[in-house]
Amino acid sequence: MAQGIGQAFAEHLVYDRSSGQLLSGSLMDYGLPRADEVPSFETDENPVPTKTNPLGVKGAGEAGAIGAPPALVNAVVDALGELGIEHLDMPLTPERLWQAIQTAERRAAA
Repeated sequence: MAQGIGQAFAEHLVYDRSSGQLLSGSLMDYGLPRADEVPSFETDENPVPTKTNPLGVKGAGEAGAIGAPPALVNAVVDALGELGIEHLDMPLTPERLWQAIQTAERRAAA
């Protein structure tokens, strides 16, 4: 789930426009959420074996990373909905959020 938070708020792949070289290819190049920056999580299980394979197992290794980004982005868009903001692209960095709010406020004032 911490990985999903990082995807929503910090991870951004940046490529050089002329060469196509990845410029943000390591964890040193973008924000990585640390334990003191994410909430505590409570997890639960629902052990229902699948009938599609003999072991009854299901893949779930990236479950927190799959659901967290859209849930977080939708929550932020919902919170900013009164400003007329209906869409935001990840990552939701503080700068991007500030710019979206400023743009929405300028539109409202015009």
